[in-house]
Amino acid sequence: MRKSEFLEIKTPQDFKKKLLRWAQQFDELVYLDGNRHTDSYNSFEAIIAIGLESEIKTNDCNAFQKLSAYKARIKDWIFGYLSYDLKNELEDLSSKNHDGLGFNKLHFFQPKKLIFLRRNIVEFHYLNQYAHDIKIDLEHILQVDLLKQIEDNFETPKIKLRIHKNAYLDKINGVLKKIHRGAIYEVNICQEFFSPNTIINPLKTFEKLNEISQPPFAAFLKLDDKYVLCASPERYLKRVDKKVVSQPIKGTAARSHNPCKDEFLKKELANDAKERSENIMITDLVRNDFSKNALKGSVKVEELCEIYTFKQVHQMISTVSANIEDTIDSVQVIKDTFPMGSMTGAPKVSAMKIIEQYEETKRGIYSGAIGYFNPNDNFDFNVVIRSILYNSKNKYVSYSVGSAITSKSIPQKEYEECLLKAKAMRKALEQK
Repeated sequence: MRKSEFLEIKTPQDFKKKLLRWAQQFDELVYLDGNRHTDSYNSFEAIIAIGLESEIKTNDCNAFQKLSAYKARIKDWIFGYLSYDLKNELEDLSSKNHDGLGFNKLHFFQPKKLIFLRRNIVEFHYLNQYAHDIKIDLEHILQVDLLKQIEDNFETPKIKLRIHKNAYLDKINGVLKKIHRGAIYEVNICQEFFSPNTIINPLKTFEKLNEISQPPFAAFLKLDDKYVLCASPERYLKRVDKKVVSQPIKGTAARSHNPCKDEFLKKELANDAKERSENIMITDLVRNDFSKNALKGSVKVEELCEIYTFKQVHQMISTVSANIEDTIDSVQVIKDTFPMGSMTGAPKVSAMKIIEQYEETKRGIYSGAIGYFNPNDNFDFNVVIRSILYNSKNKYVSYSVGSAITSKSIPQKEYEECLLKAKAMRKALEQK
């Protein structure tokens, strides 16, 4: 059981920053930040889960089954991640590419302390045995000095490319041959940028990345020696009782400081036949995934190819929803839609086979999901993209980017799209 207290605060944006800095003392931490974005499916400004009461982490088989059993036994909030490579439990697939990070297939924990921020109300939901800490913790959070520089031994990473430009172009041309032969319609091909033997300060880096991007599904994850500094604009999947919602992204355009040009770029994206085709294919894939559990006639496309504007880019987003029986276990709902179509392609299994063939890095948590389950078996997960991944023990820094390849793709433009998506992570890692 949890003890709850609700308090009003005057400066919620400052409180968020203080909260994350204060929480760095904990070894287990998941912080989710909506960055003041609002839509009908957002229910909070920020959440932080801290302190390990119990956990599940595994690289073994039957990871989904183990997660479902753990969730049923705990009957409480649990926070963590699902890695892309869980696909190997769902289909006859494998992941044999290079892995410099070493994330588990999945890792969730039951937090001792849980803090929500909704507008100017902060909610403390502590397990009963830690409830006496609420007032003390609040006092310590408010005392955090945001003007104080974060001390670190930060190194500016020397970024390397796992796939150099000419090799990338050759790979995309190879994928296009498969598409033109009819083997596949669309596939998301990613490439890794990395820096070995590098030390960074995860908090400082995340603060920079979040300020640069200000996305609706930002996340700071710290579990063991693994970190995810995530500036994701994309929701993978949310469940609220009998309703499930997915908001896949396909279609990206740069922003401009010139308002007229920026509006032109936005309209150009909205009318781009290739980008719309990509988005519609993935929207259909999500509809098909939902149909496995949906009540008859309940699958709806609430938005199709809508343009959303973020600090660095314009994105084309669709919103798909469905109604399901409330008796269906949430882990089953995730199994039937995982991995997300926006990071695989169509048909999904064929796309994942091509991904393994043409990429050179094991995705791991990249293009997986970070989020939570609540005690009522509802959940909300983002898509782990636009993220810096860090193994502090191995001193390995990594970020990956990708683009959707269709019959209309031009390899050079796909490469330029990857560089556009990588820009925020590269800038966040600069020492300036």
